[in-house]
Amino acid sequence: MTLQIDIDEGSSAAPYEQVRAQIAEQARSGALPVGHKLPTVRGLAQELGLAANTVAKAYRALEADGVIETRGRNGTFVAAVGDAAAREASAAAQAYAERARRLGLSEQDALAAARDALRAAYGAAR
Repeated sequence: MTLQIDIDEGSSAAPYEQVRAQIAEQARSGALPVGHKLPTVRGLAQELGLAANTVAKAYRALEADGVIETRGRNGTFVAAVGDAAAREASAAAQAYAERARRLGLSEQDALAAARDALRAAYGAAR
């Protein structure tokens, strides 16, 4: 299991975003298992032909999202993404449900609003 990142120079997405998105997807899909040690910022930057600051920005965003964790001098590792993501999604859903109820929405109207928001976020193809 190795990290696979391809930078598309023709993409409208910034290189740091491409790095962030690809690592996040590989962690979520299980291609990078929990506890997998990632390359150093400098090492990955050199491998990809990117500036170290570009990779550092991607790593900071991934750490903020709970996808990776830095353990000081021991390195950077894939975190237990599913658990952190599930907890955060559950907390957001709970906050939404409480807010919808305070607004006086019926359960059906709250569900319809949530479905509309999800369709908008994930694309209308669903």
